[in-house]
Amino acid sequence: MTPPPKPIAIIIDDEPAIRKLLRTALEGEGYAVHEADSGQAGLREAAWRRPDVVVLDLGLPDMDGVQALRRLREWSQAPVLILSVRQDVEDKVAALDAGADDYLAKPFDMAELAARLRALRRHSPQEAGEASLRSGPLEIDFAARQVFVAGQETRLTATEYALLRVLARNHGKVVIQRQLLREVWGPNAGEQAQYLRVYVNRLRKKLQAAAPNNAFIRTEPGIGYRLLDIPC
Repeated sequence: MTPPPKPIAIIIDDEPAIRKLLRTALEGEGYAVHEADSGQAGLREAAWRRPDVVVLDLGLPDMDGVQALRRLREWSQAPVLILSVRQDVEDKVAALDAGADDYLAKPFDMAELAARLRALRRHSPQEAGEASLRSGPLEIDFAARQVFVAGQETRLTATEYALLRVLARNHGKVVIQRQLLREVWGPNAGEQAQYLRVYVNRLRKKLQAAAPNNAFIRTEPGIGYRLLDIPC
């Protein structure tokens, strides 16, 4: 049996030494770690990787960390831990009001950092609610990020899985095109409807390969898409 994928952590910090230290610590906690040295690069990584947790510095070279956080919160609810030399109450309040989940001042203790990240993930939206979804022959294990159709595992790319996850979290309901684009590809993809159609078609083909008599995803013309609620 294929082991479940590791949870994904993104470090957004312009200091190479800090990123190296955090990478070592987070990999020791079982994370697959990705790095970014600026706010723009961090947002791109977050849109592509769909992280389970983000560690964000406030002093970034291209934008303030609070600005980066606000942009991230336009489309992602991933837990965010702020890591900063700023210790004024005003800075902490601004970050928390912008959507941060926790705030840790530099220098920091690695054991405390790891404990705070574990606490954030326990209470994060991604781990709340149902751990799996069953709709007819389709079964999704959200914790393991695995998809099964008629008992057979269906291999999806990261983007295909992210698209299916958004539809699954709203199964039986119409999800409008703009919401899908923003949640899967990020805040700047809101008008790329053709891009979305290509990936929906790819996802349909993969799901129907093991259960060709089932229509899993319905197109609502001009509106969006719906993952059908199929009786088991």
